Amino acid sequence: MSLVERRPLSWLLLTGACVAALACGSLHSPTEAPPNQTANSASKPGDSNLVLGGTPAPSPSPSISPSPDGGDQPSPSPGAGEGATECGQPLPPAITIVDVKLHLRGTDNWVLDSTPLVGPDADYCKKIGFTDGRAVCPVRPEGNPQRSACELYAVGRAKDTGRAGPTWYLGGRFCTGKSSGCENNGDNQYLLNTYVSGSFKACIASGVCGELAVQR
Repeated sequence: MSLVERRPLSWLLLTGACVAALACGSLHSPTEAPPNQTANSASKPGDSNLVLGGTPAPSPSPSISPSPDGGDQPSPSPGAGEGATECGQPLPPAITIVDVKLHLRGTDNWVLDSTPLVGPDADYCKKIGFTDGRAVCPVRPEGNPQRSACELYAVGRAKDTGRAGPTWYLGGRFCTGKSSGCENNGDNQYLLNTYVSGSFKACIASGVCGELAVQR
């Protein structure tokens, strides 16, 4: 009897299983990870930046919402501090009233005058020299060398001329000369020459206005 014939049947069955395994390829055990994938390559809960295979996903770029005004910076306050140094302390609070009065009746034209007032602020009025107990007053007493600078600080400049003082209007339009019914007076923006009847308005840079109806 040959050696092969002497081997037990169990050995032959084992040999046949091994040959079959070689023909079919390697087999993975139930706990073995497949090729090219490790046991910890799957995304963990909460790892939003991982994708299959462990490759980081690009982080989303932060979204930037444009400002309603297109990114422009806010405009400075009327006056923007102009005249503050020359005015000195105390600086005037916000103008609350523009008092417009008839200053002069001429043959050809009538002259209007405008005075910006602050208050009610009795403490401020007292500090700048008004000792009569008033709570509404000009930014400085008449004749005070600081008055022009303090008015520039509190009032700003006219939209049409760029001079320190209010912008004058008649019927919502600038006063450009006799043909328009009114014109700015000389070099004093606080005065206005009028040539017709109407409602004349003086507005400072912050939007506070005073108005006077003139009947010639």
